[in-house]
Amino acid sequence: MSKKLILTILGIVVVAGGVIAWLVLRNPGLPAGFAGGNGRLEAREVDIAAKYAGRLKQVLADEGDTVDAGQVVATIDTEPLEAQLRASEAKIREAQDNLRSAQADVRAKQAEWSYADRQAKRSKGLVKSGAVSEREAEVDVARADATRADLEGTKAQAVRAQSAIDAQTAESERLKAEISDNTLKAPVRARVESRIAEPGEVVAQGGKVLSTYDLSDVYMYVFLPTAAAGKVALGSEARIVLDAAPQYPIRAFVSYVSPNAQFTPKTVETAEERHNLSFRVKLQIPKERVRPYERLVKAGIPGMGYVRFDQKAEWPANLQVRPVSEIPWNPTGAAPGAAASASDSTPKDSSSASK
Repeated sequence: MSKKLILTILGIVVVAGGVIAWLVLRNPGLPAGFAGGNGRLEAREVDIAAKYAGRLKQVLADEGDTVDAGQVVATIDTEPLEAQLRASEAKIREAQDNLRSAQADVRAKQAEWSYADRQAKRSKGLVKSGAVSEREAEVDVARADATRADLEGTKAQAVRAQSAIDAQTAESERLKAEISDNTLKAPVRARVESRIAEPGEVVAQGGKVLSTYDLSDVYMYVFLPTAAAGKVALGSEARIVLDAAPQYPIRAFVSYVSPNAQFTPKTVETAEERHNLSFRVKLQIPKERVRPYERLVKAGIPGMGYVRFDQKAEWPANLQVRPVSEIPWNPTGAAPGAAASASDSTPKDSSSASK
């Protein structure tokens, strides 16, 4: 056997051995019925922006802060709007005075018309007896018609005054809503990723002030080979293990499987593995289970994701979910036992092997 042939065979053996070793070591101890891949923790990005243009007055949250839904995080100067609101409220009071005056005129004109109408009717009745001439009766009828026209005119003034009140009230409500919208609040419980604008800056309409990550929408994308991805069903139980805290596997579930195969991205697998087609699978952490692990939630932190496609398979010991009471912090502020029962109780539809 030639030396060249021997070197070629040895090279093939080394390469094959390396591939086999990589396949074995990439998910050490992962039994049949499971698939895994590495990825990075992600969270839905939520930008807090100004609805209207204005000068930024305060920014009340810093990078890294956790804010609750509804918490005020920034304010925009509203002095010009408040001045417009005061002017609008003054016009409302003026219109209300005009309405009261018009209503008083209506009552007076109503009384005049009632008297003139009765007088005209009496005059018509007395014409036949000769007590009142035809000319005098016509004068009384004309006077009644004139007072009726005056009454209609004062009623129209009252309607215009009421319309002015309604218009200024609508304008006042619009200004109040705009003033309220200039107080920026966090739409969800989130962590501030970056401050985009600072106090004193003029932000445009729709200008971003803070960039945050929704702490209730945390997930990881992993790439599974075709053979494994085809067995994974939506809703399948999963685990996320972060490199920063490998002792705390986080329960998750499969919420999405890509319908299209693709080459595994270079940042996720080795160059050799990119020659194989894979499917992108989304592992979603249930909203009610994220809270105990909030301190670990950092967008981009690497880790591993594991999926169980055989429901009869039992999770390995290193992927068993530990009670929240064993986590060395308690961000919820509740008693450890209560936190554990609230966050790590096994769902009714889960098997006993899904601990």
